Formats: sequence, C-alpha cells, structure tokens
Amino acid sequence: MTDGSPAPTARKSTWETAFTVVQEVTPPFVPAGAHAMTVVIAYPPGDRGAPPHRHPGGPAFGYVIEGEMLFELEGEPPRVIGAGEAFWEPGGDVIHYSDGNHRDDVGLRFVVTMICDPNQPMLTLVDDAELLARADRRVPSEPKA
Repeated sequence: MTDGSPAPTARKSTWETAFTVVQEVTPPFVPAGAHAMTVVIAYPPGDRGAPPHRHPGGPAFGYVIEGEMLFELEGEPPRVIGAGEAFWEPGGDVIHYSDGNHRDDVGLRFVVTMICDPNQPMLTLVDDAELLARADRRVPSEPKA
C-alpha cells in the first residue's frame, strides 16, 4: 500500500572526496612511547602569543581556524599564516619565536597536535641568554615590496 508520496532517495556518501589535504610532512623524529595531544589556542586581537619556546618531546602540526598568525621558527623568516592554512615545527631543539596574533582587529584561533615524549616537557621557554647566543640562527623578515 502506498500513500502516493515518492520513494525516499538513497543518500549518496561523498566520503571519498570529502577531505582536502592541507599539509603532508615527514617529521624528523617521533619518540618511542610518544603520545599525541591536540589543543585549541585562542588569542585576542593583537596578542603576542607564547614567548619563545621549543617542544623538546617531538614535532607539532597546526591549522589556523580563524584570523592570522605571525609564525616564526628558528632558521626560517617570519611569515603570516591565515585561516585555512597549516603549519608545523620539527620539535626538539628548534626555537619557536612567534605564534602571536598578526591582527589587531580580530581574534586568532588555531589547533595544534603535538607528539609528546612522556619523558620530556611538552613546552619549554627559552631564556634571553640563549636567544642572544643563538641570534645568528634567526632569519630576518623579508623586506616588503
């Protein structure tokens, strides 16, 4: 018996095309026994972010959800990473100088997944003496055209 309404349409899955690769890298190391931690970080407009630091326990992989991040990693020039863009850092001894909000008018939100060696802190701050001793490893900003 039918009530005259059309038969339900089968929903077609799009899982094969539903994803977009935003970053693919080979990390320099993943410590034995490591675990992963994913965090969301939100900075208000103009916030400078975390002070210079490193992730001694392993690499970190991130994605900007909203706003723009001023990203500076030891050995690379500073760059702006916008919403929808990914970034990563190798961890270990490399200094992460900046993850601050590049904008004064909007907030910044980004997600980071860190690989963490259980025998190392997830993040360590870098003191002024070490920054001075490693100043030659810092790449200056590109001049604006």
